[in-house]
Amino acid sequence: YLGERYETVYAVHDNTEHIHSHIIFNSVSFVDGKKYRYEKGDWAKYIQPITNRLCEEYGISTIEIESEKAKEDDGYQEWNARRNGEFVWLDMVKRDVDMCVLQAETFADFLRLIREKGYEVKQNQYLAIKGPGMGSFVRLKRLGNDYTEARIRERIPVEHLSSYRTETLEEAERIVYSQIPYGKRANLSRLQKRYYAKLYRIGLLKRRPYSQAWKYREEIKQMKKLQEQYLFLVDHNIESMEGLQMELEHLSGQKKEVSLEKRRILRKRKKCESLFEIEKQMEAYRACEEEYQAGEEFFWEEHEKWTNLEIQLQEQGYSFEEVKNLRQHFRSETARVRMEEQAITKKLRIAKSILSEYETQQREKQMEEKEKKLEKDQPTR
Repeated sequence: YLGERYETVYAVHDNTEHIHSHIIFNSVSFVDGKKYRYEKGDWAKYIQPITNRLCEEYGISTIEIESEKAKEDDGYQEWNARRNGEFVWLDMVKRDVDMCVLQAETFADFLRLIREKGYEVKQNQYLAIKGPGMGSFVRLKRLGNDYTEARIRERIPVEHLSSYRTETLEEAERIVYSQIPYGKRANLSRLQKRYYAKLYRIGLLKRRPYSQAWKYREEIKQMKKLQEQYLFLVDHNIESMEGLQMELEHLSGQKKEVSLEKRRILRKRKKCESLFEIEKQMEAYRACEEEYQAGEEFFWEEHEKWTNLEIQLQEQGYSFEEVKNLRQHFRSETARVRMEEQAITKKLRIAKSILSEYETQQREKQMEEKEKKLEKDQPTR
């Protein structure tokens, strides 16, 4: 799932009754420096199928990936949590009950084992349990037909760990190293290192409580600005101020070209305004024309207006559909060049901000040197 982009380490804890593992990975890719992003639903779509495949290989129970039918069977809130990959208590309860059934010799033994796992047990009309952190008791019959008290009593004598696990894996614990060739870290120029260092220092902001973020609004804005500047330098492979000046000139030329293209598109569109006006009027009568063509004589006046407008378009060499397509073409082309113009304008703004900051620092440095020189030249008394 993480592929060849993220450094990963994992550990299996078998020193407790509940064997479990932890997976930790560096959320910043060592390949391109981009941050890992979890999208809604990725757990069910990508992660759970991999987990299930590994569990099947080693004879471990799997979790069913919910289908649309689950929306009907479960409550909507729980179904939505399952779909979005959020933790669901019932999954954990189900696995723990299954394990206790496998290990128990009698029903009393089952109750002892489930209590040892930290569950509270309530035996009224229905068998119910509540685990640490759960808000309320859950009736085991909610887990399915195999989890009623009567069915659990039937399962205990026939289900055993030896029949459940198809093979025993005897392997010494070991540290597993990635076979992925370790990516060479990017060689940053002095200019890029300066902005990277600023980002690192500003990163201390993340240690402050999220609820207090409003106090650090200016620092957050500064952090975002530095991030933009750093990514701009890396994306455009700018290693010096000379390289920055060249990129500024290149971006300025690009903006001129895009602006010229936008003006050409707008001029062409303006020439078609009369066609679009006719098409707009025809659009208002289109539903009536369809009814008339279907045999509804009531709309004959609208049909006459439609026909006259259609003749006007034909005289100019166009049909109604052709003009509609032409309008859509100009709309999409205008949107495209505007997006390009906005993207270039943003890059120019970032480049100019870097240049302006550099020039300010140089002026301040010169002033400091000048002041030091004056102090040095001043005769001592």
